[in-house]
Amino acid sequence: MPHDRGVVFNKIGLNSRCAEVANTLVTLSLSLSSGMLGKMREIEQLAGLDAADSIPESICAAVAKIFHVRETEVGLLELSGRLLNFLYPAELKTAGAIPLSSSAVAARTAGTKQAELFNDFTQVKHFSIFELVKLGDTGLDDQVIQKLMSAPVLAKNGEVIGVIQVSRKAPRPAAAGDFTPDDLQKLVSVARCVGRLMAKGKGIAR
Repeated sequence: MPHDRGVVFNKIGLNSRCAEVANTLVTLSLSLSSGMLGKMREIEQLAGLDAADSIPESICAAVAKIFHVRETEVGLLELSGRLLNFLYPAELKTAGAIPLSSSAVAARTAGTKQAELFNDFTQVKHFSIFELVKLGDTGLDDQVIQKLMSAPVLAKNGEVIGVIQVSRKAPRPAAAGDFTPDDLQKLVSVARCVGRLMAKGKGIAR
């Protein structure tokens, strides 16, 4: 009998621990679900833009809110032939185009159709000339891109039609928070929405 009581007590202890683990998993699941729902709502808001709102300014403003960055830290490029042309920020429209044959990050993104994340962007070879262009009245002239995410914008048939990039600017790396793999996956979802918006209006109104 003492042995039986021990078994009962062990079962009770085990059940208690299982209950604790189950409660922890439920709490974690609810927390993750809440976070995922929040992300989905943000992306749905972007997807909800109609053709009339599908201008670079509106799209990039929505993307900036999703990633909690400044609007001028979002870049949208459209592929025309073998060149990537900036649609946003507006000041970069006349700054030049990026050839697909170049080593620029945007060109690589378009060529590989793969999203990339750089939390050490100052060490990556890129077209720094675009960082010399003053973007609106942002007060970021003395700041450079420290962190960057880049994702291809695809048409329904899988063809690359552009590239979207989100950055964080700061005078030094430590002053700009890192992007995470989850952020990159979110950008991939955002890029899909942008692709649909571009398809709606047969390209984004300039």
